[in-house]
Amino acid sequence: MRSLTIRRPDDWHLHLRDGEMLKGVVGDTSRDFARAIIMPNLVPPVVTTADAIAYKKRIVDAIPAGDRFSPLMTLYLTEGTDADDVEEGKKSGLINAVKLYPAGATTNSHGGVRDFDKVMPVLERMAKIGLPLCVHGEVTTPEVDIFDREAVFIETVLEPLRRRVPELKVTMEHVTTKDGIDYIKSSAGNLAGTLTTHHLIINRNAILVGGIKPHYYCLPVAKRESHRLALRAAAVSGDPRFFLGTDSAPHVDPLKECACGCAGIYTSINTMSCLAHVFEQENALDKLEAFASLNGPAWYGLEPNTETMTLVKRDAPVTFPQKIETGAGPVTVFDPMFPLHWDVER
Repeated sequence: MRSLTIRRPDDWHLHLRDGEMLKGVVGDTSRDFARAIIMPNLVPPVVTTADAIAYKKRIVDAIPAGDRFSPLMTLYLTEGTDADDVEEGKKSGLINAVKLYPAGATTNSHGGVRDFDKVMPVLERMAKIGLPLCVHGEVTTPEVDIFDREAVFIETVLEPLRRRVPELKVTMEHVTTKDGIDYIKSSAGNLAGTLTTHHLIINRNAILVGGIKPHYYCLPVAKRESHRLALRAAAVSGDPRFFLGTDSAPHVDPLKECACGCAGIYTSINTMSCLAHVFEQENALDKLEAFASLNGPAWYGLEPNTETMTLVKRDAPVTFPQKIETGAGPVTVFDPMFPLHWDVER
């Protein structure tokens, strides 16, 4: 196959940041994707519907002229979140989900949840009104090994939470383990998972073998090869519970290339080329549309996009910049470590 036409894809987990960084990166998403779930972990975070209104305006103002892109806004769950405000945001059509960050789990998550009893009224209201909870699925207790955080979170936090509020719709974001895949597959309902571009391609060796490579460091951290293979199998399966959420997360190079570097991999610019390569490797190009364009809208109660995207396989490798320049500084682009031949036709 040399050409593939699919519905225009969506990104169900995206970091756009703010200010000059937002202006520098939003075009890489809006060129290829029609919609994206926007993460709320700014400084200060997007906690209220008013915060989300203001942030959405900043995003819309930064979209390059001619691009058709709709940011889907979320709220950052804190122990002080107002259930009435969440419901009003949902009724207005602005708020598409609420994001749970366990405190300290990742970038700008220090304001996240420590005591789940304090957020139960909000979660119960969300279950009642059908608003999904997006979950960063890791525990942060220091005695748990970083490679085990996802599995322990499922056992000690997510499963008890879902038992308390079984009607709550939960999206496990950026699943990185076979444990997570198996947990979603074994669920009777109200549970789905996003998979990132980079976790389908790299395992933990990419970070550590031959020297520490900070531009492959993300949270949740990439795991061993057996987990990567489980993620790929889920992505290409056609199972409607799995869909694309890139977790593309830009940081300027000085904040990555330092003694205590930030977690995040920037993939928005080359995700569709990478995914076509992966799905072709798995003899599953016919499943790419479901993963990137159909399963996510179905989960979030939206119609799939009517516009289409055509991917063409070139004889010569497609080139992407090693870095993009933003007003905030340079951002290194994800390198999949193999040549990319699939190109988005423009």
